[in-house]
Amino acid sequence: MPIPVLCSCGKNLNIPDQYAGMKVKCPACSTTINVPAAGPAAPPPPPSRQTSKPAPSASEEESPEDGRYTLDEFLRRSAERDHGQGLFELESERLLEVNLDGMVWTKMGSMVAYVGDVKFTREGILEHGIGKFLKKAITGEGARLTKAEGEGKVYLADMGKKVTILELHDESIFVNANDVLAFEGSIEHDIKMMRKITGMLAGGLFNMKLSGTGMIAITTHYDPLTLRVSPGQPVCTDPNATVAWSGNLSPGFKADVSLKTFFGRGSGESIQMLFEGDGFVVVQPYEEAYFQATR
Repeated sequence: MPIPVLCSCGKNLNIPDQYAGMKVKCPACSTTINVPAAGPAAPPPPPSRQTSKPAPSASEEESPEDGRYTLDEFLRRSAERDHGQGLFELESERLLEVNLDGMVWTKMGSMVAYVGDVKFTREGILEHGIGKFLKKAITGEGARLTKAEGEGKVYLADMGKKVTILELHDESIFVNANDVLAFEGSIEHDIKMMRKITGMLAGGLFNMKLSGTGMIAITTHYDPLTLRVSPGQPVCTDPNATVAWSGNLSPGFKADVSLKTFFGRGSGESIQMLFEGDGFVVVQPYEEAYFQATR
């Protein structure tokens, strides 16, 4: 590789590397030049319009705007990762990974994949007594559970909804039955029906009380919002946007049914859940319609 040398006369010379460490004469002025033993590092190329942009971050490299990847890039970006977070961990904000070594309850139909020796059993008709069986007979598919037992990894999702993991410590929480994704076997659960609202909403309104110590996973459309309920400061919510509330609260309801409502000129917010006391209520920015199971 030629060695660049600048002569005192101002001439730039490219001397063959075979003369490295030797003396040569400048062909322009015959001045003797000492050729360096090793050529200096080549100067960096001048910036151009294509190279003047800052290097993309790792997230930009992994998420091109046009959504196109090589196969290797796609496999690397979408590969399963062990986050070491225990029984429940999020593979993504919409996909729950259960590191199963025993038993958990899952929402029926929520399993999208599993690895290992896992057995799925639909909740028995009389597994929790005749009272709970009668409740489940009228709650629709949203409250149906499947028992996952064994050892392996189970991946759960529900219509692309966002997953939130909660850890209970001898506590209780009410969750809309349709928004329960999974919970540990150590958690006690019971179906509750809001009788006052049942006659006013298609299919009624059913929720699940989860109590004890362990982990639960719930789902919401988009990011949930938690509102504090304080004595003298009640909170009213749309039943179809209400996800969960603290276990010590017993919501009532408010009805705003008038002649305008029947003629389609009302506000569209004719029924609201009313929370009074000391606790919290969780809502989502989406009014979800629940459908009754048909036989």
